[in-house]
Amino acid sequence: MRYASVTDRLAGLGGAKWAVHARARALKAAGEEIIELTIGEPDVPTPQPLLGAAARAMQSGRTGYSNGRGEPGLVVALAARYTARRGREIGADQVMCLPGTQTVLYGILRTLVEAGDEVLLGDPMYATYEGLIAQTGARMVPVPLRPEHGFRMQAADVAARITPRSRVLFLNTPHNPTGAVLRPEDIRALGELAREHDLWIVSDEVYEDLVFPGVSFTSPLDFADLADRVVVASSISKSHAAPGFRSGWCVGPAEFCERLLPLSETMLFGSQPFIADMTALAVSQPSPVAAGMTERFARRAGLIAGALDGTAGLRVHRPEAGMFALVDVRATGLSGEAFALGLLDREKVAVMPGESFGAGLNGWLRLSLTQPDELITEACTRIAAHAAGALENAA
Repeated sequence: MRYASVTDRLAGLGGAKWAVHARARALKAAGEEIIELTIGEPDVPTPQPLLGAAARAMQSGRTGYSNGRGEPGLVVALAARYTARRGREIGADQVMCLPGTQTVLYGILRTLVEAGDEVLLGDPMYATYEGLIAQTGARMVPVPLRPEHGFRMQAADVAARITPRSRVLFLNTPHNPTGAVLRPEDIRALGELAREHDLWIVSDEVYEDLVFPGVSFTSPLDFADLADRVVVASSISKSHAAPGFRSGWCVGPAEFCERLLPLSETMLFGSQPFIADMTALAVSQPSPVAAGMTERFARRAGLIAGALDGTAGLRVHRPEAGMFALVDVRATGLSGEAFALGLLDREKVAVMPGESFGAGLNGWLRLSLTQPDELITEACTRIAAHAAGALENAA
């Protein structure tokens, strides 16, 4: 039988990247005690006031059909939030609401690119980005994010890869998996390239509220002279510990939103009104859980660096934001995947191999910061032991 070509383009770009995580979950289901440092699941439950808002909305009958743009109350709340944060007027006609950042990015890219186009994307990258680009038929053009630059995208590296087919510069700040946060001067230089070559700038900013002390967040949306070419995406999944509610949005030019609207209507024709009401409450006030998560994740990144950096040839990259730390295991002679699989089988610690996030992290690991301190410490002891064993075997 015949299948659409999109299924070929996406083959191997879905669950295959999460094979170590899936194996860890299977071992746990079989009764093994696994320290799981694979995914970015918030370490606190969804705040009770948000659950109460969703429950009250359901009980009051907010369970009917919605529309492709988003519930009016949420759209207005998001416009007010971005007006306050970005320092300039953002209208309701510049907002679109869809279920979760993943769906938002799918819709954004489907609206902006097609077969024959190119999307410039930092490498390493979040595991689903390659598939998000591939589904459109466009080609991903990796831009190296170098450790010596703190994994922040450099305009010179982008400029060297721009062609007449380039259409979108895809940013992720704060960045997953590296935890890098773009500086105003980084964005200014990237924005000048985007104007020069008539590129859209798409920015995934889901970790905006999880920036560590001493670092400031800047969005491309902060620059008024870039406003006609910037689309940002976010959600309440991380900032409000609500990943299962799948509530996301994008903010961009009004014309872009009008172009996206028929696609949104064709795909979903609206999110659940009771979730929209909960989200409107969430975005109208500071998150009650973000500050606590930020403090814990920064502390745990420090625990990992203290325990592993310089131990058995390992090097640790300290994040500036988000839920993850990176460990360079290349000195052991193992790939990230081989190290991660051996670590799971021998030491019962589950981490993500860097190869799941692009060629730029070959020989690295991504460790989630969402487990309690004592489990992070124990995991580091086991990681160090596994690295020492790998070095002995290689000698």
